[in-house]
Amino acid sequence: MSTSSEVIAHDWAFAVFIAGALGLCAFMLTAAHFLGGRARARTKNTPYESGIDAVGSARLRLSAKFYLVAMFFVIFDVEALYMFAWSVSIRESGWVGFIEAAIFIFVLLAGLFYLVRIGALDWTPQRSIPKKFRDAGRRQPRESDELTSVSDSGERAQPTPLHLER
Repeated sequence: MSTSSEVIAHDWAFAVFIAGALGLCAFMLTAAHFLGGRARARTKNTPYESGIDAVGSARLRLSAKFYLVAMFFVIFDVEALYMFAWSVSIRESGWVGFIEAAIFIFVLLAGLFYLVRIGALDWTPQRSIPKKFRDAGRRQPRESDELTSVSDSGERAQPTPLHLER
């Protein structure tokens, strides 16, 4: 066979496969519609799980910290995937791959240290931390931190402190 007829035969086989898959899906959906149950009642549509009737709403309000931890997990999980790929191909990638992996790890560690520094991974509520530890990381205001403004007449207004006490 010539090259063009092989390509046409391959495309034809792929088209038949796709048509068969779509036809099978349509058949299963149609059969389920006609053979499925028809009972409709109020109790039929209420959730029932493990022998306990549902009470209240199923919607829960979660803290944003849960979503932050989920994003951090995904980021560092993807990092593990890249590290596995680099470790498998270390002989092919050589020193260039090693340097790329080291830079990648350094950037992720810098991000992790930044997250720790801003307190994104701190789950302890502020009210349960003793005051001496809560204020330990905060620097004390200085005289130079005060803002002064000049009025339209050229007089200096009273300085306004930037640091507000909580």
